Amino acid sequence: MKNIKKYLKVWLIMSKNSFLAVFNQRTALSVFLIGKLLRFFFFFGFIVFLLKGTKSLAGYDLNQTLLFFLTFNLIDTISQFLFREVYRFRPLIVSGGFDLVLSKPISALFRSLMGGADVIDLIIIVPLTIATFYVAGLLNPSILQTTFYILLVLNGLIIAAAFHIFVLGLGIISLEIDHTIMIYRDLFNLGRFPIDIYKEPLRGFITFLIPIGIMVSFPAKVIMGMMSPLGVIWSLAFGGLLLFLSFKFWNFALKKYTSASS
Repeated sequence: MKNIKKYLKVWLIMSKNSFLAVFNQRTALSVFLIGKLLRFFFFFGFIVFLLKGTKSLAGYDLNQTLLFFLTFNLIDTISQFLFREVYRFRPLIVSGGFDLVLSKPISALFRSLMGGADVIDLIIIVPLTIATFYVAGLLNPSILQTTFYILLVLNGLIIAAAFHIFVLGLGIISLEIDHTIMIYRDLFNLGRFPIDIYKEPLRGFITFLIPIGIMVSFPAKVIMGMMSPLGVIWSLAFGGLLLFLSFKFWNFALKKYTSASS
C-alpha cells in the first residue's frame, strides 16, 4: 500500500508537469483536440450513415456496431492517456537520458511507461465513457453482463499495457520504437468495427495472435450475451499471461542495455 501511494504521488507530479507543458502551447492543444474530435465524429457519422442504408454490419445492428466503435475508442483513448510517454522513449535512449532514469529510486519501467499523461485524451475520456455506457444501456444488459464488460475493458487496458511494455523493450534492444508503436496503432485500428467483418485467417490472427479481438470485440460481445463466463475467465487469464510475459521481456531488454557512459 505504501508503494502504491508513492507511485501514485509520483505519477500525479509527472502528469501535472506534462499538463503544464501542453497548456503552455494552447494553440497546439486546441488544434490537436479539434482534430481528435473531428476524426471521432466523422467515423461515428460514417457508421450511422452506413447502417442506415445496410441495416446491419456482419449481422450487428446500429447500436451494436456503435458499441464496438465506442469500446474501441474508450480503450484506445485511456491507453493513450496513460502510456503516452512510450512515444517519447527513443530520444531518451539515444541521448543517454535513460541512464538518469535507471539511477532514480523509482521503477524505470514505470517512468518510461507512465511518465507523461496526455491532457488531450483526459478531456475526451469523460464524455466518451458516458456515451459508451449510454449505448451499452440501449442493449439492456444484465448486471452480470455489465460487470463482465467492465472487467474485459480493464483486461483490454492490461493487454494494451503489455504491448507498450514490449515496445519499450524493443526500443532498448533495437532503437526502432517509433516504427513498432505505429505498427501497433495501425493494427489496433482494425478493432474499430466488429472483427466478424474480416475473413479468415485475418480474423483469427487479430483475435488471438494480435489479440485486438480480445481487447475490443470481446467486451462488446459480452454485453450482447455472446460470451460465456468461461470465455470471460479465459480472456482475463490471457491478459494476465501477456502482462507477465511483457515484464519478463522488459527485464531481458534491460540486461541488453548499453549505458551511454560505457
